[in-house]
Amino acid sequence: MSEAAAASFAELAAMSNFSFLQGASHPQEMVQQAATLGYRAIGLADRNTLAGVVRGHAAAKQAGVRFLPGARLVTQCGFEVITYPCDRTAYAALSQCLTRGNRRAVKGDCLLTMADLTELAKNAALVWIVIPPLQNAAIEAASFRDKVAQLAAAHQTYLLLTPLYGADDAARFALLRDLADWLSVPLLAGFDALYHAPERRPLQDAMACIRAHCTLAEAGFRLAANAERHLKSTAEAQRLFADHPDALANIDRVLAACDFSLDELAYQYPKDAFDPELTPQALLEKLTWDGARARFDGDVPARLQEILRHELALIDRLSYAPYFLTVHDMVRFARSRQILCQGRGSAANSAVCYCLGITAVDPIRLGLLFERFLSPERVSLPDFDIDFCRDRRDEVISYVQDKYGYDR
Repeated sequence: MSEAAAASFAELAAMSNFSFLQGASHPQEMVQQAATLGYRAIGLADRNTLAGVVRGHAAAKQAGVRFLPGARLVTQCGFEVITYPCDRTAYAALSQCLTRGNRRAVKGDCLLTMADLTELAKNAALVWIVIPPLQNAAIEAASFRDKVAQLAAAHQTYLLLTPLYGADDAARFALLRDLADWLSVPLLAGFDALYHAPERRPLQDAMACIRAHCTLAEAGFRLAANAERHLKSTAEAQRLFADHPDALANIDRVLAACDFSLDELAYQYPKDAFDPELTPQALLEKLTWDGARARFDGDVPARLQEILRHELALIDRLSYAPYFLTVHDMVRFARSRQILCQGRGSAANSAVCYCLGITAVDPIRLGLLFERFLSPERVSLPDFDIDFCRDRRDEVISYVQDKYGYDR
């Protein structure tokens, strides 16, 4: 294999400490080690979660290495497969699949089935990397082969080829090669890393003992046989997979397919049908001007008109109208039931909030600064602080749950 081929190595089966009591390195450490080793990219896929990908993504941007965000889906029957979304739609589908799995289970667990995986594979463009069992007999089992076959028709499905540094590694590789050929599923080289460097093995052992509720002296075969579950150099990858150049070459295929980056994500406020005819922005403007005329008996001061136009234009630019309408709806409901409520905090700096009745302070008369509440430089939604009567706030909560959905 050429030096150029070896230099293109990327680890696509790494876990971090967000795989609870399994991974022994932070996402940042995995990414930084990948950059130090000269990897072309690194993929992070934690057990039934996407929790570590944000830190990994941020570290990768700083280190100058490409980052693939994914998840290691583990079903109730023990089948493990890594998934990497190819686009934003697939990332959303993967997130929704994990959400369903978490809602079925007790807190801290995620209940996924093969049906969940096959449905996800059918409806979203993801790359699938199947993790073979540790025992050769389990690889030969019909149940494992059937599960791999269920995913074989997915967008791209691979079978992970990982050395275990045991006496039967050659036999294991041969079994995986035969299975890959039989199912027409290509092999993919990887180290299935649990930590970034070998010195983290003692920490991983300690976590394995916590997971098994035993001491190190009692752990026995529950601990890994060696300290090899770490990121390795490209030269070591070339040596270990010298007889399987296609498994290394397929890394490029995965990287070419996975064009998704977390940079594509931005918060999207839920869309609700506030009015059958008016857009959220048009409805907000109507309610605001109606409120302004009511506040001032139809004679809206020129300065207030100027400020309202400024605020409404910025709200429109940031697409925040649905957010303002939701808050207005909560306040409207409370007042329609004679439930005492009052907006406070930085929202009192907004003339729109004043005209909507969310706040009771005239920001024009007091010379308050709207940008303290909302400005183009702010990266998150503004804060609405609203106090509801302590004895009746449950009525407001129930209204919101009934109207907008308990899941939201």
